[in-house]
Amino acid sequence: MDPVLVAGGAGFIGSHLVDLLAQKGYPVTVFDRAPVHQADFPAGIRYRQGDIGDRAALQKALRDTDVVFHLVSTTIPRTSNQDPVFDVQSNLADTVRLLVAAVQSGVRKVVYISSGGAVYGLPRQLPIPEDHPQQPVSSYGIVKLAIERYLHLFYHLYQLEYAIIRPSNPYGPQQNPLGNVGVIAVFLGQIARQLPVSIWGSGEVMRDFLHVRDLARALVKAGKHNAPHLICNIGAGRGVTLNQLVQHLAQVTGRDIPVRYENADDADPP
Repeated sequence: MDPVLVAGGAGFIGSHLVDLLAQKGYPVTVFDRAPVHQADFPAGIRYRQGDIGDRAALQKALRDTDVVFHLVSTTIPRTSNQDPVFDVQSNLADTVRLLVAAVQSGVRKVVYISSGGAVYGLPRQLPIPEDHPQQPVSSYGIVKLAIERYLHLFYHLYQLEYAIIRPSNPYGPQQNPLGNVGVIAVFLGQIARQLPVSIWGSGEVMRDFLHVRDLARALVKAGKHNAPHLICNIGAGRGVTLNQLVQHLAQVTGRDIPVRYENADDADPP
């Protein structure tokens, strides 16, 4: 098995990807800025603490690496619009540094998590086709799309292969119920604390929810795919409104769930 590095491997999606790669026998290095104990990972996993903007730490972590899984993001759509300069510096510029280091270290391929919604922007037709115009309405989406373009540039210039995964909305074990993303986990966290569920807008916003272990399997397959460049949308294939989600969670938990509706977020495509 070829050695792989998972940038962001201590996070929600990354931890599931690392578990799956380890099960399949891949030599795995986790590169993450979070201070994590080695014991938190499966046996045999190497952990390197660092930031993708740190060239020296990156080059050390990338030694003898064949495939890089890039899962790092410092923003979400809402926060990206509040400080787009930080978004560009910490995501776009640092990713370009990662690509430069990957080329210098002889990495063969980069697998990147983009966005299954933010890169398309406001839908012109439903269902949204894969050739839909890409007109993001958040800095987050613009930066994701720019990184996709840089991946192709590095393939064109240096033959650095890439696979881009545009996932829908992942959910599952280990997602933070106190965070700002992951509506299923956040709603369950509010329900557990007997708080009203907060919904921005009317609740008729529709989302496709994808189990994180299905996403991890898609990432592993993308890493093994023999095409030199690949872009895939990954989802469950069915839409659920937030109001429907609340009804389902009420059935599952057996609780009455009060809902607090707030102003819609302009960064969120409907």
